[in-house]
Amino acid sequence: MIRPLVALTLAALAALPAQAADRVVSLGGAVTEIVAALGEADRLVARDTTSSWPEAVTALPDVGYVRRLSAEGVLSVAPDLILAEEGAGPPEAVDLLKSAAIPFVVVPDGYDRDAVAAKIEAVAGALDVPEKGAALAAEVGRALDAAAAEAAEGPARRVLFVLSVQGGRLLASGRGTAADGIIRLAGGVNAVDAFEGYKPLTDEAVAQAAPEVILMMAREGAEDLAAEVLALPAVRTTPAAASGALVSMDGLYLLGFGPRTAQAVRDLSDALDRAGS
Repeated sequence: MIRPLVALTLAALAALPAQAADRVVSLGGAVTEIVAALGEADRLVARDTTSSWPEAVTALPDVGYVRRLSAEGVLSVAPDLILAEEGAGPPEAVDLLKSAAIPFVVVPDGYDRDAVAAKIEAVAGALDVPEKGAALAAEVGRALDAAAAEAAEGPARRVLFVLSVQGGRLLASGRGTAADGIIRLAGGVNAVDAFEGYKPLTDEAVAQAAPEVILMMAREGAEDLAAEVLALPAVRTTPAAASGALVSMDGLYLLGFGPRTAQAVRDLSDALDRAGS
């Protein structure tokens, strides 16, 4: 059965005009990467703040963070197609954009091989280049299969993904997140599986998780944050702290689930092996 969001996406695609759009706004880092990987970046007239790769797209006007959009800002670049990742917002801004008589296509999200293919095909369909989409989806799918198979041959490290530290407590990933998906593809085990999404962990939960490796996003001040995480009393009791096993990677590369995900899986798998040894 087609999920409701996917059905809406397909309906939006069917409603697109026959003439291919040539003023496209891309909202979501992975969506923008897919546009570029399809060879259609010249049609982009603006992007959101999370769209930082390939580097050339950073020269485009920035219409704001994908979850805190201003409808006026997006419309100011006169788009004839808006591509938005699932979860773009706030809802009132998205409602205004959808009412503006401009095709608004929601690209379904997901955190596995099939989800990456679905994203690519949705973007390619909206851009009216389905053949390119099929070819890219197949290529990326093969690369992901190979990367996941290689990762499965190594030791399955217990990995704790830390999004941030709030009041001395870790905000960590449970099930059903991009972090959970990439850890699994890289041959790791998510050390936290008692809940879905991101939640603060108690000291007892950190100790029970017993991570061998802590995974974080690379960002400004990441080294200071990493030191703060490893110094927390609850973390000091874990195998990860005992060996100083902390891995940080670029957030879009690690969690985007776009065309570069196969290489991200390989890089993460290698980093987990090194950190946990």
